[in-house]
Amino acid sequence: MKLQNQLNDTEHIGGDHIGTSAQTPLRADAFEKSDEEKMALIENDVRHILETLGMDLTDDSLRGTPRRVAKMFVKELFSGLHPDLKPKASTFDNKYKYGEMLVEKNITLYSTCEHHLLPIMGKAHIAYISNGTVVGLSKMNRIVDYFAKRPQVQERLTMQIVAELQNILNTQDVACVIDAKHLCVNSRGIRDIDSSTVTSEFGGRFKENNTKQEFLEYIKLPTSF
Repeated sequence: MKLQNQLNDTEHIGGDHIGTSAQTPLRADAFEKSDEEKMALIENDVRHILETLGMDLTDDSLRGTPRRVAKMFVKELFSGLHPDLKPKASTFDNKYKYGEMLVEKNITLYSTCEHHLLPIMGKAHIAYISNGTVVGLSKMNRIVDYFAKRPQVQERLTMQIVAELQNILNTQDVACVIDAKHLCVNSRGIRDIDSSTVTSEFGGRFKENNTKQEFLEYIKLPTSF
């Protein structure tokens, strides 16, 4: 009965985009298995999926696909699930007393929609106002990449990036805007190839209209070299 209710709930939700938590939903035993153990299990699962679809896995082109997909899932696409891989973001004293917002825009973002396991591709724009400390520019890119490399919804990803930087910089004055295409919309279902999704999270002084508008104007500036 419980399984049937779960199936009914899934059918009711269908292709709808829903979110449940600002934290990535992970089981308590998520990291009890090693990467190799996970890859072995996923390899068997992918093989079973392809065989169920009628694919001939003795073909030279398909023979290594289950292993390649398993390795890609664990080591690449979903490597951001593991807390040990979180970027070490050292901070430094703001000795030059820079008091305006710092904006890093057009950070390339690749993630995976947790509803259909299809790609999300876009740009992230981040800003913060120093509370006495600064963080290396590349660390912001690495933070985006880390939280993107997991099954995601864009709203959660935006919030996680802001929360992480607020924690690192010890300030609420952090903002993030993400503009991304979701292949679950672009390549299936409605198949709208032109639409993109924009999400934002504004903390501290970025909730003030003047500061928010200044940030939004910065990310409109053309970047060409």
